[in-house]
Amino acid sequence: QVQLVESGGGLVQPGGPLRLSCAASGRIFSILAMGWYRQVPGKPRELVAGITSGSSTKYIDSVKCRFTISRDNAKNTVYLQMNRLKPEDTAVYYCNIKSLTSLGTYNYWGQGTQVTVSS
Repeated sequence: QVQLVESGGGLVQPGGPLRLSCAASGRIFSILAMGWYRQVPGKPRELVAGITSGSSTKYIDSVKCRFTISRDNAKNTVYLQMNRLKPEDTAVYYCNIKSLTSLGTYNYWGQGTQVTVSS
């Protein structure tokens, strides 16, 4: 059984850094992409950053030049380094792994980790 375990969330002052980690346990075949989403109450979950199996990355405009996504394929782990955090970055952050199965694509999700940016 596959589980995604996130860590690294918490309370940080504006302008500070945080690093999120997401480690996948269990066997996942054919990982297409890994990513980080976030959600605030009353709004849909949004993709913050993604990285493909070929290490191509993409970011939403509001985090470009502040956040960096990376992965360790050997450990099935994805990271999100967040710098110069802003109060509007406050959200629950979810790790996602998209895999290719014989039935099509499948999404694995972490349990979510709270990030609060406040003075």
